[in-house]
Amino acid sequence: MPAPDRSLDARPARPPRTSPWMGVAAILVLAATQAYSISTSPAEGDMGHLQKIMYVHVPAAWMTFLAFFVVLVFSVKYLWKGREDDDLVAASAAEVGATLNGLTLVLGMIWGRPAWGVWWVWDARLTSTLVLFLIFAGYLALRAFVDDEQQRARWSAAVGAIGAINVPIVYMSVKWWRTLHQPPSSPATLDPAYTMGLRINAFALLFVMIFFIRKRYEIARLERAAEHAAEAAALGAP
Repeated sequence: MPAPDRSLDARPARPPRTSPWMGVAAILVLAATQAYSISTSPAEGDMGHLQKIMYVHVPAAWMTFLAFFVVLVFSVKYLWKGREDDDLVAASAAEVGATLNGLTLVLGMIWGRPAWGVWWVWDARLTSTLVLFLIFAGYLALRAFVDDEQQRARWSAAVGAIGAINVPIVYMSVKWWRTLHQPPSSPATLDPAYTMGLRINAFALLFVMIFFIRKRYEIARLERAAEHAAEAAALGAP
C-alpha cells in the first residue's frame, strides 16, 4: 500500500480574519496614551519637554526586541518542524520589527540632535541598533529575491534566528561599553512622574504591534495561497 502524501501537512488552514476595527482601536488607544502622557507629565529638569519623546522612542525599542523574539521562536520552530505557518509568522514579525527598529533609530536621532548636538554618533548603543536593523533588512531582501519556497524559508529562518541574537547585545551595550547613550529606561529607573506614561504607551504600542503582525500574516497567507494556485494551474491540476 503506498504511503500517504504528506506534502500539504505543513500548510495551515486560513486563519480567522482580523477585524479592521482592531487596528482602529489600536491607533486610537496609542493616540490617547500619548496625549495623556504628554499633557500630564512635567518638563524634565535638563531636557525640558524634549524628554517626552521617550514615550514613543522607548516603547518602540521594546517592541522591536519583542518582535524579533517572535522571529527567533518561529524561525527555530520552522527549522525543527518545517511548517509553512511558522515561516510566515516569523516573516511577518520580522517585517513589523524592522519597521519599529527603523522608527527607534529615527526617533533616537531626533532626540540626540538637541541633547548631544549631533544627529548621529558611532556610539555602542546606536551602532548595535543600526546593525540589528541592517540584519533584518537583509532578511527581508533575502525573502524577496529567493524564489524557491523551502529554500527561502530555511535561509531566512537561519538569518532570523542568528540576527535575533543581536538583541541582548543591543540591550546590554550601555552596560558593557562606555557609551554616550543613557542607561536603559524603565519604570524602575524613572522619576515616578514619567512611569505611568511609559507603561501605558508600552502596552498601547504592544497592541499596535500585535495587530500589524496579524494583518501581515493574513496577507502572507493570501499571497502564498495565490502562489500555490498559480503553481497548480501551471501543472494542470484541477
